[in-house]
Amino acid sequence: MPEAVRPVPLPFACAGRDAEAKEDGTMRIRVGCELSFALPQPTPLIAMLTIHYSHAGDLESPDQLKTSPQVPLEGFRDAQGNWCHRLVAPPGTFSISSTAIVRDAGRIDAVDYNAIQHQVQQLPVETLPFLLGSRYCETDVLSEEAWRLFGSLPLGWARVQGICDFVHNHIAFGYQNSRATRTAAEAYRERIGVCRDYAHLALTFCRCLNIPARYCSGYISEIGQPPPYAPMDFSAWIEVWLGDRWHAFDPRNNTPRSGRVLMTTGRDAADVPLTQIFGPGVLTGFNVVLDLV
Repeated sequence: MPEAVRPVPLPFACAGRDAEAKEDGTMRIRVGCELSFALPQPTPLIAMLTIHYSHAGDLESPDQLKTSPQVPLEGFRDAQGNWCHRLVAPPGTFSISSTAIVRDAGRIDAVDYNAIQHQVQQLPVETLPFLLGSRYCETDVLSEEAWRLFGSLPLGWARVQGICDFVHNHIAFGYQNSRATRTAAEAYRERIGVCRDYAHLALTFCRCLNIPARYCSGYISEIGQPPPYAPMDFSAWIEVWLGDRWHAFDPRNNTPRSGRVLMTTGRDAADVPLTQIFGPGVLTGFNVVLDLV
């Protein structure tokens, strides 16, 4: 998230994060966001603020993007399949928002201790890009350290969990520690950061150890967690390829959660900015909400 703007609750009437799910475990989760800008001139913009296509069947209605003032939107999918919208924002005050009701089974993140780690030559071709270094994940810089720290751990789930345990304990979290340019190697050296820094460091260690890993962003629920609750914000976590599918790991929180709502996946945060503005402008408001209906 931006360094200078802290999230505050959206003015929605919500049941609260401590509300009860239905008896069968299913939940109806309201998610939403609103970003406001001050723009000195007409400004092209790409937004990645809608829910991932894998959740399409869970939406009660499409999470259509809205702007104020209204402008034409053109939707498209990027190379990773993420939904994107392009537009030209007029000068002055401009906002873009999205809301949705998501049906969730109420299950916490799946854990599969028997999920195996494949040899590189056995991996599906589509996972291979997620073994490589990227803008924020310097595998060439951290490879030797990754093998020193984790090379003796068992292959598979235990090794990935060991990486997440280490990253969770190594980095001190704080919004005041946010820096948009911080890389994984810098986060390892500085030992401070926000959720994207936890994700980048864990991604890099996994890739150094020949485990495909990709960056994820979206909503993370505090449903079922003890209070006090921090103001809602978008969050970052990782997915790794073990066995025959992607598995979610969360080095920032390092505990399984329910109500995780994916928005985007990519090699790192450079692939999935919330908004990409092609011109001058200032972010003046940043609001996120996730609550049980």
